[in-house]
Amino acid sequence: MRNLGVVAGTAIVVSLTLAACSGGGSATPGATPTSGASSAPAAGETSESHNDADTMFAQMMIVHHEGAIEMADLAVEQAESEDVRSLAEGISAAQGPEIEQMNSWLSAWGEESTPMAGMDHGGMDMNGMSQEEAMADLEGLSGADFDRQFLELMVAHHEGAVEMAQTELQDGENPQALALAEQIVADQEAEIAEMQQMLSTL
Repeated sequence: MRNLGVVAGTAIVVSLTLAACSGGGSATPGATPTSGASSAPAAGETSESHNDADTMFAQMMIVHHEGAIEMADLAVEQAESEDVRSLAEGISAAQGPEIEQMNSWLSAWGEESTPMAGMDHGGMDMNGMSQEEAMADLEGLSGADFDRQFLELMVAHHEGAVEMAQTELQDGENPQALALAEQIVADQEAEIAEMQQMLSTL
């Protein structure tokens, strides 16, 4: 009989414990109401508010960044100077994630990821050369000649990006796009100064 009493008492304790756990589990969601979570923007959330300037900025800067990465990856392979190779690696590493970010904006905005035919390609040329011409020119060079031409072309390329970003700051409205434009101006002006310093030593 004593054993039965112990078993019964244990069963009651277990039942009460389970009830308490179950009650605690149901209370947890209530402590964090979903309405409160939805009112605060999640990290990385994209504002859908945008205008034509934001769309053009993202579309054109993606193409521009892709060109910079193409040139930078070639410099990683062909540059003679370790400083130039390091700079090129940094350009590629920084601009790849920015391309992904801008593609995600365009998707959230319901916009095409590529610029429309006939769109103004201001800021794309480098010292009078297109991306294809610049790559062909660089591929035919080596040693210090390659390093010098890469730096000169990338300075011009960065100046084009700064020009595009400044246009976005004047005409855009999307907060994320405006923040990236400010970052591009700051980062690429700093890299322009660094490349001009490198050129002065070649």
